[in-house]
Amino acid sequence: MKTNKSDEISNRNSVPILAWDFHCEYVRELKAALTDLKKVKKISNQFTWNEKNLAIEERLKNEVVLVTDLDLKIVFASNGIKRMTGYAEEEILGKTPKMFQGPATSKTVLKEIREAIKLQVPFEKTIENYRKDGRTYQCKITSSPVFNLKGQITHFIAFERDLSA
Repeated sequence: MKTNKSDEISNRNSVPILAWDFHCEYVRELKAALTDLKKVKKISNQFTWNEKNLAIEERLKNEVVLVTDLDLKIVFASNGIKRMTGYAEEEILGKTPKMFQGPATSKTVLKEIREAIKLQVPFEKTIENYRKDGRTYQCKITSSPVFNLKGQITHFIAFERDLSA
């Protein structure tokens, strides 16, 4: 069976639809990461954070980033929050991370976290949190206070990872 030249050219330059789906998803994730980075940079610039040890840009790629004010109200959540908890950023802004806790959340770990926050020191803990649909997940939290260039605490930042995924 003989094919014409246009069929040959068409077949050589075609890309399966599935590849475009992956590409579009990658572009969406890249765009979300850039948007997250811009939002965090805006907060950072506004409060003149000392970002030296935070590595925010690198950590945004693999972890959920939460930023709270000194009253522990959430002022920023990266796009990964929806995947991890089921909540969109708009649903959690202005609330505290307590919204992710429930009966299975360790009171001992919560006490240790509160103590670290009170002392304004970094901490790393794994805690049982709750998704929007009520299912639990193991959340590894690496958190630290954020200081401005004058040495004054302005926020707390948490890098979170779902260990049960």
